[in-house]
Amino acid sequence: MRKLLTRSFCTLLCSSFALSAGAQDSIRIAYIDPLTGAFSATGYNGLAQFQFAVEELVNSKGGVLGGKRLEIVAYDNKASAQESQIQLRRAISEGIQFIAQGNSSAVAGVLTDAIRRHNQRNPDQRLLFLNFAAVDPALTNENCSFWHFRFDAHADIKMQALTDMIAQREDIKRIYIIGQDYSFGQAVADSAVGQLLAKRPDIQIVGNELHPMETVKDFTPYVTKIVSAKPDAIITGNWGADMVSLARAITDAGITVPVYTYYAAYDGITATLGASGKDQFRMVHEGHFNPPPTQAYAEYVRTFKAKHPEQDISYPRIINTVQMLAKAIEQAGSADPMAVANALENMEHTSIGGERLMMRAADHQLFQPIQISVHTNEGIEFDGDNSSFGLMTEVSIPMENTMLPTSCEMRRP
Repeated sequence: MRKLLTRSFCTLLCSSFALSAGAQDSIRIAYIDPLTGAFSATGYNGLAQFQFAVEELVNSKGGVLGGKRLEIVAYDNKASAQESQIQLRRAISEGIQFIAQGNSSAVAGVLTDAIRRHNQRNPDQRLLFLNFAAVDPALTNENCSFWHFRFDAHADIKMQALTDMIAQREDIKRIYIIGQDYSFGQAVADSAVGQLLAKRPDIQIVGNELHPMETVKDFTPYVTKIVSAKPDAIITGNWGADMVSLARAITDAGITVPVYTYYAAYDGITATLGASGKDQFRMVHEGHFNPPPTQAYAEYVRTFKAKHPEQDISYPRIINTVQMLAKAIEQAGSADPMAVANALENMEHTSIGGERLMMRAADHQLFQPIQISVHTNEGIEFDGDNSSFGLMTEVSIPMENTMLPTSCEMRRP
């Protein structure tokens, strides 16, 4: 962590003064995510994974375009939409044309709009947005943009998988939904209600609550309501510090019903759950954690852990983001964002886990197999938070079964 802090501090304060000759020969990617505040652990984990991916998968193999390196430049947005716009302007002023962001769909929405406006006004300095984790469905539906590409499955795709699993459980008749009060949390709640009622009209939604994001330190009052409602299962889209605190409150209260989540792993969450959450918490996700799907993926994780013993590969999609970007640059024969965007459209890619992926041109949504995994310490090769607990795949959904329609009416340049 100390090494990452040092690099980020230098990047944030020094980059505006001078660029080395090496930087001039690199293709830079602005990483705009929280590096301070309640969600900094999530931001630093993503930063470590991006830095490792570009070095291991691209730069160590000769780079792109005959030797150009990919370089990650970190910008701290403090998990704030307003601060993200400030950092975006800094990245633009420093000549960066590729933007990577993932944590918070509210931020992703603001960046999408800002990049769209910038590109309209500055056709000679266009930007391309690589969204690796913001999963509000609107980003590839009514608010889609030619300049935005999403490498994670969106919330409705993931909820389809979760509700299919829940629908098969005849013992589940009462559901409690809890989430963060912003665009993604609202999308999760709406999708859960709609899909559950369609698949299991007998299921009763006994709670549907949104809480302020980042500010709740003690979830006991919320969990007290959950206990009173007597649900048979809980659904949450919480992530980062809010998931850590919610998980702690659920296990401390002795709640034992199944908890279906989007982000109940890593960044302190796995260690918080520990033995108390065994076989209770499930997470829907892209990629695989355990068992590792290929030797190449297993070796990649081992090498990362040797370099970053306190971090985890929590975003397999970052691997896909980096590899597909490098592939698109090579196919385009240029790092021009317009040319790269055209190369990414309809791109098919085989992941390091051996899975087929496809970037749909209609909405710039990446499609890929989806997994539902359970929190356990049995059969775990790669744990989380150095806790001996991790995620074990229970259900795999093939890519073809995840391809929901889109309402995107993309305006192309």
